[in-house]
Amino acid sequence: MNSSAPGICNLGQVGVRFEFAGTVVYIDPYLSNSVQEQEAADLVRLKSAPLQPTDVTDADWVLITHEHRDHCDLDTLLPISVASAGCRFVGPPGVVAMLENAGIGRERLDMARCGLARQLGPDWEVHPVPSAHPVVERDRNGACHCLGYVMRVASRCIYHAGDTSVDEEVVTALRAFGKIDLAFLPVNERNYYRERRGIIGNMSIREAFQFAEEIGAGAIVPTHWDMFEVNSVFREEIELLYEKISPGFRLVLDPDTTG
Repeated sequence: MNSSAPGICNLGQVGVRFEFAGTVVYIDPYLSNSVQEQEAADLVRLKSAPLQPTDVTDADWVLITHEHRDHCDLDTLLPISVASAGCRFVGPPGVVAMLENAGIGRERLDMARCGLARQLGPDWEVHPVPSAHPVVERDRNGACHCLGYVMRVASRCIYHAGDTSVDEEVVTALRAFGKIDLAFLPVNERNYYRERRGIIGNMSIREAFQFAEEIGAGAIVPTHWDMFEVNSVFREEIELLYEKISPGFRLVLDPDTTG
């Protein structure tokens, strides 16, 4: 265990909990059944939530990438806002508006904008970057609708993509950070059948691997592949393609570790 590296806990879908030097950060936690209950009966969780939203009493920051329910889930975030009464929420304008309308005080909401870094704790800063979901879109003030987050924590650089397709603007933004030690990348590819039922996919496994090499990632954690059957990827697909391509980064499928 490396005490100079953040503790990482996978929450399913794209949700992750990070901890370093006494600061705890959650990104896109989805800990309810709201997608099934409010969107489609067949969108049943394939894996149980590792904890209940009311049990999240340790959050200092909650970073949200965009407004889709499996990323910005009010059934998760409102209980967290009560259980972690001092935590702050960070997201693009649409997310901030959604949370404020749901009753979270404006003083606890921080607007995330590309190019505007924020200090999360000692030796820990976060940089919002564009996401293409499925393309990079901005509001009339130039703020991105969908974001990823690059975190510089201790001596490490960690990228959480949220939902994104490959896009030159995203690649250019990430190259500015130099070496990325660990990247959380979605691998639920866009395809006709998913889009026919309103599911916006992201990169394919192959695209995610090429993307990882292009941005110079040392290791990747595939995300968005293990929660809903209609939007899932077999673990064996990921492992087989990694074996066949033999890329220059490390594949991490079980990131519940420190480092």
